[in-house]
Amino acid sequence: MTPDDHRRVAIIGDGRDEARMQTQKYNGGLTREQFLFYEIRIAAKFYLEGKTVDEALMLVRRDNLFQYPTERMVPNITRTCYRRLDALGNGTLVEELAHAPTEIAKQINLYAMMRYNRLVREFMTTVIGEKFRNQDFAFSRRDVNAFFTRLQAQDDGVASWSEQTIDKIKGVLVKSLVEAGHLDSFRSETLNPVFLCEELENGIRANGDEDALPAFNCFR
Repeated sequence: MTPDDHRRVAIIGDGRDEARMQTQKYNGGLTREQFLFYEIRIAAKFYLEGKTVDEALMLVRRDNLFQYPTERMVPNITRTCYRRLDALGNGTLVEELAHAPTEIAKQINLYAMMRYNRLVREFMTTVIGEKFRNQDFAFSRRDVNAFFTRLQAQDDGVASWSEQTIDKIKGVLVKSLVEAGHLDSFRSETLNPVFLCEELENGIRANGDEDALPAFNCFR
């Protein structure tokens, strides 16, 4: 993808987010991709400069920007960050992700994960969004387990995942809630009544993606 292509993707949403997600396969890559906040902030700055993913990868490697002990995961993580940035479909959100205060940027990163990964989106909308909708702030491992039980019953691909893979994904989902401020800690059993930052709300609405709002306790 050329720099001009990146700019077009970042500015123009496709307007068919729900349909796209429904045809997307569930992705177990979340086990290695994680929340990646530090990494995506770095990648977003390169993205805004019009650098291709290969150019960004070269710079990350050259200067050890991710500060990983080895380079083994650097190519995959760099490409994942670029895919999430593409999935945002909104240049203003990419700009905020790169430069906004941490609390705002972390909310945007969680939204980018939702845009990129069907599993994350469904968890955030059907579990977290519904809890906010019902003003039910109780949260426990049982909620995560019930979500995966439903997925395994509905999708043969998810049903084929190993228990170890599912446990890792569960951990990433909960950790992402902590990172974005939905939970105070990994062991917390109470959802915080999060306040959706104005920057992200505007971006979600600009994308025509209002179905994502309940994941951030917004129903306006």
